[in-house]
Amino acid sequence: MRRAVKLRLLRALQSQGFGSRKDCLYRLRRGEIRVNGEVCDNPEAEFETEGLVFTVDGADWPYRECACLVMHKPAGYECSHKPSHHPSVFSLLPTPLVRRKVQCVGRLDQDTTGLLVFTDDGQLQHRMISPKKNVPKRYRADCAEDVTDAQLDALRAGVQLNDEPAPLAALACEPCGARGLRLVLAEGKYHQVKRMIAAAGNHVVALHREAIGDYRLPDDLAPGGWRWLDADDRNKLEQPWPSAKS
Repeated sequence: MRRAVKLRLLRALQSQGFGSRKDCLYRLRRGEIRVNGEVCDNPEAEFETEGLVFTVDGADWPYRECACLVMHKPAGYECSHKPSHHPSVFSLLPTPLVRRKVQCVGRLDQDTTGLLVFTDDGQLQHRMISPKKNVPKRYRADCAEDVTDAQLDALRAGVQLNDEPAPLAALACEPCGARGLRLVLAEGKYHQVKRMIAAAGNHVVALHREAIGDYRLPDDLAPGGWRWLDADDRNKLEQPWPSAKS
């Protein structure tokens, strides 16, 4: 049985990204925060974390020991807290999540769209990105020219990139229309999909990440939107190849 955990209200608020100790004290004393539907102004009050819900600025925030969420990344955003030429994907998240220092799990280029996971759980992040865990990342690429059988065969067999000691191969690669393809990778190296397709003799004009592990980007999640992931979703994210369905 899961052991109930109690936290003082002030500590719990800070852990969820609602501000510094001073900020949280100020808001509590002004009666701006509800706990399980009731206003509470006592920072030393203790609450069980299971089922705990804060209401801040009219929005409900269930307590989460670790944050894990998914975004449908739109084009034109950089996966960096300090972007160079485009807005940051973190600007699309509520301030409490940014304060919690959630990180992107496997960055996407500014012009790449699709599934982007954020978490402050370092162990989960490691399991998802480590090549040894063999977690598949699924992409759909639109290319500048018709995709040939020779290009598909090269991607399956492995292509040599300039800064890699050995050829890199897709776990799977299939055509998707005359100028499109779907491919699955276990790694997440810098510009890997684009560089692999270029090495095979074509050029990517649009790239979209569809899934990680067994978890697919929800059809009803609009570009720029995000949502929390539950325990079942997290388990799907970590499923290794070849368990993920094609």
